[in-house]
Formats: sequence, structure tokens, C-alpha cells
Amino acid sequence: MQRVLLLGGTTEASDMAQALARAGVPAVFSYAGRTEAPLEQPLPTRVGGFGGVPGLCSYLVAERITHVIDATHPFAAQMSQHALQACGELGLPLLALERPPWQAQSGDRWQHVPDLAAALAALPSHPARVFLAIGRQHVQAFLDADLHWYLLRLVDPGFDVPTTRGAVVIDRGPFTLENDLALLRQHRISHVVAKNAGGVGAAAKLAAARELGYPVILVNRPALPHRHTVGTVQQAMQWLGATAVHEAERGV
Repeated sequence: MQRVLLLGGTTEASDMAQALARAGVPAVFSYAGRTEAPLEQPLPTRVGGFGGVPGLCSYLVAERITHVIDATHPFAAQMSQHALQACGELGLPLLALERPPWQAQSGDRWQHVPDLAAALAALPSHPARVFLAIGRQHVQAFLDADLHWYLLRLVDPGFDVPTTRGAVVIDRGPFTLENDLALLRQHRISHVVAKNAGGVGAAAKLAAARELGYPVILVNRPALPHRHTVGTVQQAMQWLGATAVHEAERGV
């Protein structure tokens, strides 16, 4: 009998959880625990790390997991690496459910960089007003540079920035072009820094930057070893041999 471990944290993971629940496939949803109030899921849910590859292997054996679906954020490279290694050691089938990266359109002023350190280095040498759309975990290095003013959009409150250095907006996607245009204009943004997460739920900031003619510094996804990857819930359900439930994939 199948029992799936679904590594989540994205809209695709939530859609996958809905499909698994409606199809009656036994599964466990796993959150990394980076947000204080994660979305409720229709599956039994666990929160937190596994204790590295050994801990994940122990969990997979103890819970009699037969299949693993990695629907984590495209930048959650460590968890994806651990899943690859653990499933390899145990001989368990692993599938990545991953949305494709964003592609530049006419009018975009994108500069691709390999990592966040390169993104910081790519900012101008004079003070700029930057929409720093990279999540909470890696913000401090930018603030420590002590040159630019940063607008942060976070899911959870509790991260304070001096008004002379920036502002924090608490919000959860999907976001709209109209609201992101208003946000960039209100805070007189001159540059956008973002991770190339893909999907449509967080793409509004890129469309807003395109419309306003702002430069975007876009961090490339971390490289991972080859793994079986699909782009839709339907394809993932077919991989399991189950019937998919069609959901709107928003991508956040």
C-alpha cells in the first residue's frame, strides 16, 4: 500500500495535498517550519526538520513511506539534497514537483546572478531604494551593507527595520499587478531583488518592474543533481498511479 511523504511549503504542495486527500492516497505533509502560521492542509501534517539525512532515513522507515514528493521551494536546496540522498540510500522513488523558472519578456531589465552575495554586489554603488523580495532568512546581509533602503514583504510579523533603513509589509501571496504597482510607487522603489522562484503568484512584482522600467536583479536557482521532475499536480498523480484533481496552480 502506498504511503506518500509530501515535502511542502509551496502552492504546488498545497494543491498536491488536496489532490492526494481527495483521491484517498495515504500521505503526510511536511512543513519546514519557517513560517509561524503555515496554511492548514487536508493531510496529517508535521512541522520541522528531520535531523539531516540520517533522521530523514529513520523517519521514512518508521512511517513506512513508499514514495516521496519534493514540492519544496525551488531555493530549498538543502532539503531537496537530503531527500535525494535519503531516497537513494533506501531505494525509494522520489519525484520533484517544480514549477519552471521565470523567463524574461520584452521590456524586462533583468540581471541574472548566481547567488544572494552576487545580488548584493550587483546593486549600485550609490544609495538605492530596493524591493528586497527574498524572504526573511537572508535579509540581514543586505542590511549590514548599510547603504541602501529596503522594502521587505514578509509572511510573519516580528522582523523590525529602522525607518531610516527600510520598511516591512506583512502579506501573503498570490499578489496582483495593481497592488504591486502601488507598492513600488508608494515606496519610491528604484530596484527589485528577487529569487527566480517561478509561478504566477509572486510574479506581479516582475510585471510591475517591467511596466515602471525598473531594473531587476534575479537570483538563479541553486543547481541540483538530476531527478525525476514534473510541473503539474496531474503529472504527479499519474506518477503515483492515482487520479488527479485539477486545481489552479498559483505558484507562491
